[in-house]
Amino acid sequence: MSLGSFPQEDPPLAPLLLPPVDADRRLRGPYTAASAIVSALVPVARPELVARYDIELRAVAPDARHLIPLRRRSLTGLLPKAERILVHAPRRTLRLSNGFAEFLHEHLAETGPRTLVVENVHEADPTDRELLAVLRRRIDPGLLTVVTGGQVVPEKALSPEEHDALADALERDGTIGARLGAIPHHREHGTRPHSAVEALCFAVEWCLEAGCHDAAAELGSRALALAGPAETRETPEETWWRLVHDTATALGALGREPEALALFDRARRESVSPVTHASAAYSTAMLKVRDHDPARRDPEAALGWVNQAVAISGLLPDPRERAFRLGFDLNGRALVELRLGRPGRAFDLVQEAIGLAERDLPPGEHPIHRMVLLANRAQLAVALGRPEEALENLDTVIGIDPGYPDYYIDRGNLLHRLGRSQEAIADYEAAMRVGPPFPEPYYNRAEIRFSAGDHEGALADLDHALELDPEFVDGLANRAGLLAALGEYGRARADAEAGLRIDPLNPYLLCALGQIEMAQGRAERARAAFDRAIELSPSLMAAWASRGMLAFETGDPEGAVSDFTRALEPGADPALLFNRAMALRAAGREEEAVADLTRALDLAPDDAEIREALQRP
Repeated sequence: MSLGSFPQEDPPLAPLLLPPVDADRRLRGPYTAASAIVSALVPVARPELVARYDIELRAVAPDARHLIPLRRRSLTGLLPKAERILVHAPRRTLRLSNGFAEFLHEHLAETGPRTLVVENVHEADPTDRELLAVLRRRIDPGLLTVVTGGQVVPEKALSPEEHDALADALERDGTIGARLGAIPHHREHGTRPHSAVEALCFAVEWCLEAGCHDAAAELGSRALALAGPAETRETPEETWWRLVHDTATALGALGREPEALALFDRARRESVSPVTHASAAYSTAMLKVRDHDPARRDPEAALGWVNQAVAISGLLPDPRERAFRLGFDLNGRALVELRLGRPGRAFDLVQEAIGLAERDLPPGEHPIHRMVLLANRAQLAVALGRPEEALENLDTVIGIDPGYPDYYIDRGNLLHRLGRSQEAIADYEAAMRVGPPFPEPYYNRAEIRFSAGDHEGALADLDHALELDPEFVDGLANRAGLLAALGEYGRARADAEAGLRIDPLNPYLLCALGQIEMAQGRAERARAAFDRAIELSPSLMAAWASRGMLAFETGDPEGAVSDFTRALEPGADPALLFNRAMALRAAGREEEAVADLTRALDLAPDDAEIREALQRP
């Protein structure tokens, strides 16, 4: 028997990155595993590398913050808790996971391959599960082998008392500390309910502020059950309301709006506080206008609720409190008015809120509130066709907090619309630098690169955007379209179909799928995809243009003329005018064809194909 016929053994694992990590969220809450890894690596990693990923490392390992100098800074972190009003989007944790993965990849590239063993993953918080998925997806297994197990430590389930004793021992040893959400899972046993509720309230606030919505919802639900009904509740009204509000906010962020609405209904039944009723009305309105399920959105009902919030807040006696709360409610009503198709009314409401802040709030108080109002005024100015005014507002907003990445995206998009592409790219690249990695700046830069003819650069940006978030539907749609234009129909189809599994009613993906079907000669399937895209989004000009080309290629010039005409409604485009001219010529409408070609040549005087078409009948 030859040596080659013996069964091959698996290659030996690389050395351990650190001793096996226990991911049980009941010990340390969100990022239980991640924080243990950071605490072990930061002291031995290159300081410049630690500094490059300061935000991500400090976020997942709050107990190790004293080891991680803060290099990038946002205004939010400098303000008292009452003024930190921004709530992280659910994808915030994905940004942190991607940054952590990049840090670990660079560290391992310097130190060599390692194996990471993580135990009790079945009890891990979703933040750790997400992180482990990102590590597996983004780091080559030749550099990092991730080994996960079930309930390895301990071998049997602990009693509540044993669990708490273990947590206390680990904390005394310095292995863990009061990390975010780190309330031992059964701490309420043997503890007065009021004390446990206070501790859990602190944890919920930590988790919500960090964007750990699953933990906030879980801990908040436990705390509310402990607090009990109103008639026997020892917890102060303010603490109880904070729990209701924060728990409901987390539930709403997770797409669990019915549960969140039930909590606000409970608050209305159990409280007579005007502030509580105003806040509950405002929050109910926001849930009804922003519901993750479009079928449940109800802007008319939202208008009724937000008007109730405005009415109550307008009666508050303290001018400072009234200015802030009423301004907040007016801003919420502006969103409802915008969703109802009344941007002018929405603009006036935001302006009224800005006036309240300028008149009745002390200078420098609530800067985030003022920043949000200015950013919303910018958005509405764009909707009203006043882009230069919007640009001034966004300049001010970024000046207030240059460390907040999302507003660079807004300004970059506006600059792109104004034809100032290089300035737009500069803003997208600023967004890449000042915060953890996220796909939008790469996606937006790809659009500019594509428009400039840099298809290779555009594809690289879209590839990176989808490496950061494989479920980024807009990125899948654009990459599918770009790959189809490059003739890579197999990859294009894979992107389009992957996107449609996530969002079956996405008109951009349907349009891209139609382009692929058309390129591969499946005219009926292409037509069905374009028809569905247009049905879902009648203003999607790419779908009209693509269906027009399909009609022309399948011998229907009159249908092509009709579709190209719809595609031209936003404004003249030389390529579309040329295509309509060819359809008009095929339909025997030569005079109209010449008019289109003449206009197209005026817009693109150097286009040889248009000039040639004009010269031949």
